[in-house]
Amino acid sequence: MAVAKPSGQAVIAARGEPASLCLHKQLESRLRRRVFVVHRIDRDASGVVLFALNAEAHRELSLAFERREVVKTYAAFVAGAVEPPQGLIAVPLHDARRGKTRPAVPGEPGALPSVTDYATVRTWIPASLLELHPLTGRHHQIRVHLRSLGAPILFDPLYGRGLMRPERGGAPCARLALHAQRIDVPAPRGGGRLVVEAPLAEDLAALNEWLDGAFTADATGT
Repeated sequence: MAVAKPSGQAVIAARGEPASLCLHKQLESRLRRRVFVVHRIDRDASGVVLFALNAEAHRELSLAFERREVVKTYAAFVAGAVEPPQGLIAVPLHDARRGKTRPAVPGEPGALPSVTDYATVRTWIPASLLELHPLTGRHHQIRVHLRSLGAPILFDPLYGRGLMRPERGGAPCARLALHAQRIDVPAPRGGGRLVVEAPLAEDLAALNEWLDGAFTADATGT
């Protein structure tokens, strides 16, 4: 089962939160059956999330994630322009305090290899829209990788502070501008691939229109 998760809702409840508020438990309540969590996206992100309706599908999909047979595509609105406009971000990551993640120091014990493929879709004077494919699945990977480039995701409260520009004060969106756009997995029980897309959330679509109307697109934008 694929669900278009709204921004602000956790897939599973965090410690100290009522379990009934998370997407997982709400689905079980509505369907009146057990639902298995296959993967998660950040609470503040929107987009497609997969769940399994039986243990066999859960096992097969979980193994596909472990074997890196899953292709995930994200859309992110970021501050400024990214140079070069497409490439690989290969920055090892390390756990940080208060549930955050940080770039690892070279040779640091506990560092985890982390790679994100990115391409610029469109550039305005103050911002860009990127398509991203995380090739590994680390905590907050996309957010930290883009911050390491000096192009944090717009309105990211954890990794965007100090790099947000004042001209975005009138934007019709004030949450993490990150969207899980597409997921491509091996179909359970064989049968090729299963590809699911989630349309851009309404507030991010409005942000895209606002940027088009308020700012000039760079010549390299499409």
